[in-house]
Amino acid sequence: MATDSLSIDRRNLLLTSVALAAGAGISPSASGAHAAELNPQPLPPSPGWDQALPSGPDASVKITEAYAAHVARDAFFWAWPLVNMYNRRLAFSTMKEHRYVGPLLEAPLNELTMLTDYVDPEERNVACPNQDVVYGLGLLALDVSPVVVQVPDFGDRFWVYQIVDLRTDSFVQLGKMHGSTPGFYLLVGPDWDDEVPKGITRVFRSSSSTGLVAPRIAQDDTSEDKSAIQSVLTGIAMYPLAEYDGRMKSIEWSKLPKVPGASHGEEETRWVFPEKFFDELPIVLADAPPLPGEEARYAQVLAVLAAAKDNRELKQAMIEAARDAEENLVNPLFQFRNYGQQLPHHWSTISNESAFGTDYFTRTAVAKSNILVNSPDETKYFYQDLDASGARLNDANRYTVTFAKDGTPPVNGFWSLSIYNEHHFFVANAINRFSVGTKNKGLKLSADGSLTIYVQADEPADAVQRANWLPAPKGDFSLYVRAYWPKPAVMDGSWTPPPVEKIN
Repeated sequence: MATDSLSIDRRNLLLTSVALAAGAGISPSASGAHAAELNPQPLPPSPGWDQALPSGPDASVKITEAYAAHVARDAFFWAWPLVNMYNRRLAFSTMKEHRYVGPLLEAPLNELTMLTDYVDPEERNVACPNQDVVYGLGLLALDVSPVVVQVPDFGDRFWVYQIVDLRTDSFVQLGKMHGSTPGFYLLVGPDWDDEVPKGITRVFRSSSSTGLVAPRIAQDDTSEDKSAIQSVLTGIAMYPLAEYDGRMKSIEWSKLPKVPGASHGEEETRWVFPEKFFDELPIVLADAPPLPGEEARYAQVLAVLAAAKDNRELKQAMIEAARDAEENLVNPLFQFRNYGQQLPHHWSTISNESAFGTDYFTRTAVAKSNILVNSPDETKYFYQDLDASGARLNDANRYTVTFAKDGTPPVNGFWSLSIYNEHHFFVANAINRFSVGTKNKGLKLSADGSLTIYVQADEPADAVQRANWLPAPKGDFSLYVRAYWPKPAVMDGSWTPPPVEKIN
């Protein structure tokens, strides 16, 4: 990402213009308005606030190491997801072709690559993947070029394109639940004002230049559907505006090069480093201008960064504070039980996913534990680390999750119950099963119409239990319900998941 004087000037202009716009009562952008629908923003500043208050800290005043550390600790927490996304963009900036590297996807910036089946269980780049959909992935650099996203005709198949900005907030509504039609959709950055080419169905404007695109296309767990989905996958594409000619492009994803990939270990690829954080932060903040109410926060951080630029003691104090924040603030949020709206039977959820606004705690918690969630009207998530008694889920025990008759998640799309190891990833098992739900055509109902899922490490001897078996990985694990295109009962909280009962 560019760091030249033009970027710095742009940042200063953005900081000033946003402050003046807030004081003048100028309405937010369309993307901000969408976020506000799901996560109401703070009230506007008091009248005349920008004249009554200093525009920011006095840069000529000496500050203490303790104060620099205080600001750094706070900034590390709330900007952690933004730096995470920035470093994902940096990683994709080195990619020159579409290909598969081990279990991972590669694509040049402003393009994407599609899988042709469920994600490989060895994937470690994004925690809590699912095996309900076929994924695609691409990173946006809208400061380089606007981007065209192709949507083919998916027929009756469930689909949704997740497209988020640097803050991991969605700025696009593109999917079956939105009534989106096949066509060409244009993604533009905050400053783009050129003419929209003929044939573009709709334009979506991002609040930042950096973003991520991840199509999700539903697939049944049958060989027939895995074959049937291939023809529609070829119509999914993303490319710079200069390549748009009004004709649908077709890409045979199955023919992409496949090369071995290096081992990525057991945990999610690390994207945020305290030692580099404050070198990257000015670039990140320039790409994500302050939301209403964030002007003073940005000014405070930028002033401390400026003071530490040529002061090794201040810089070291900030790095140590970031390390402390990582260990004591961010890392504990990897555990689902440490955040979220608390529901019956120790389940939890959130309601402002991908529309976090200034909810810094939830944004960072989600980014740490399961980054890149869909908007709640697209997919609703429920998290579980504990059994009904409050004990940690562990493969030493056997569990059941029983949905009463007609009690599975009420959805217009489909639902699933996934299982993850202590690192929030899949672990290979004998039947290659990592989730159960609508996609599984062989699940067995009880005589009363209920559905019991058997969560355990060992294979059940009973044939019915074996059909409904969700293999548990070694050690502690977590369960995760997804309700795709949820009905009102899921959205308003009148439906929540059943308890996880220990049976041994």
